[in-house]
Amino acid sequence: MSQSGSQAAAFFRDVRRNRAVWLVQNHDGTPTHLSADGTRSLPFWSTSARAQRAAAIWRNELRAESMPLDTWCERVLPDAARDGLVIGINWSGPRLVGWSFTATEVHNRPAAG
Repeated sequence: MSQSGSQAAAFFRDVRRNRAVWLVQNHDGTPTHLSADGTRSLPFWSTSARAQRAAAIWRNELRAESMPLDTWCERVLPDAARDGLVIGINWSGPRLVGWSFTATEVHNRPAAG
């Protein structure tokens, strides 16, 4: 399994177990990433430690914050789908890379386990 694949598996396992997701944000909101193909990703992590590492890499006074899984599924994922965003999960490494999925794909995974 690739590094991104193992990070994705860990994301869904942790989210099911902890019933929460983690994001990074500052006073301007949550950063998104624009890929080479023009797709914009909204990243989330499955643990506080992972989100804190991302905040440290991105800097810009970012802080890690948790969000209940129910809130994420009921509010954030539908809004992301409406806005044409994909969901980045457990991005890692010095450049914060990893897989992104559509909001529908992500929404269907946590409940499946």
